[in-house]
Amino acid sequence: MTPDLKLNLRLHFAQGLTFGRGKADLLEAIDRTGSISGAGREMKMSYRRAWNLVEEMNTAFAPPLIDASRGGSGGGGAALTDRGREVLAHYRALERLVVQTGAVHIGGISGGLVSVMHDEK
Repeated sequence: MTPDLKLNLRLHFAQGLTFGRGKADLLEAIDRTGSISGAGREMKMSYRRAWNLVEEMNTAFAPPLIDASRGGSGGGGAALTDRGREVLAHYRALERLVVQTGAVHIGGISGGLVSVMHDEK
């Protein structure tokens, strides 16, 4: 993918779930940080928003994608389940496939773009 192009692939399922780059990024951040709150902070997202997205994904998938334990004195945590890792890997592979197989078409679209300079006065 060219540095000036960002692909935003969204999958809209009949069951009502939309799965795209944001949820995939959240899964990666949870995997990296080991916590929903840490992932939210890293993504500049409120804990409530991150938790709502986790609940949405966990409700839609069986088995759930994220295994979360409540915080408290012992501390909480979150980790991707095996299914969570599978879903994330399939989504990232699909992104790569779209870019690779669509490169000619992406180039055909982006080749006609005009650079626009904005004056800041």
